[in-house]
Amino acid sequence: MFKDKKVARIVAIAVVGVFLLGVFGLAISQSGTGYAASAGTASNIGKVNYQRLINESPELSKFKETMQGEVAQAQKDFEEKSKTMNDKEKEAYSNQLRERLSLKEQELKAPIFSQIDAAVKSVADTKGLAVVLDVNNIVYGAQDITDDVLKKLTGK
Repeated sequence: MFKDKKVARIVAIAVVGVFLLGVFGLAISQSGTGYAASAGTASNIGKVNYQRLINESPELSKFKETMQGEVAQAQKDFEEKSKTMNDKEKEAYSNQLRERLSLKEQELKAPIFSQIDAAVKSVADTKGLAVVLDVNNIVYGAQDITDDVLKKLTGK
């Protein structure tokens, strides 16, 4: 394409330069170290310990009780129906029961997660927080609202 190696080299260096400037600009804009990113936005960021909210949810004991009943029923079903099955059929039926238990677990957890999310949103709105993240995703800063959300969930 270029007959002169000197022109080809200059064009290549220019392309690399533009690429590096683009990457550098993107890195600066995404790093959050610029003036706009640090202009007081940390005050409207909250954090919660989501795992603690789940573990201390008043609905968790009902969930565990229901799941224990579902597991016991699945074991009973397996013991009764697998007596006449060969190993391959037993494995397939076992997988089917595991899938059923997994779906039931998701079904039972969904209202708990929704209740927690609603409480987080309510507390965040009250405190004027625009963003709430899990504590595992925070390195530094943010207002911890876990206790306030727990109070809202438990009514205490």
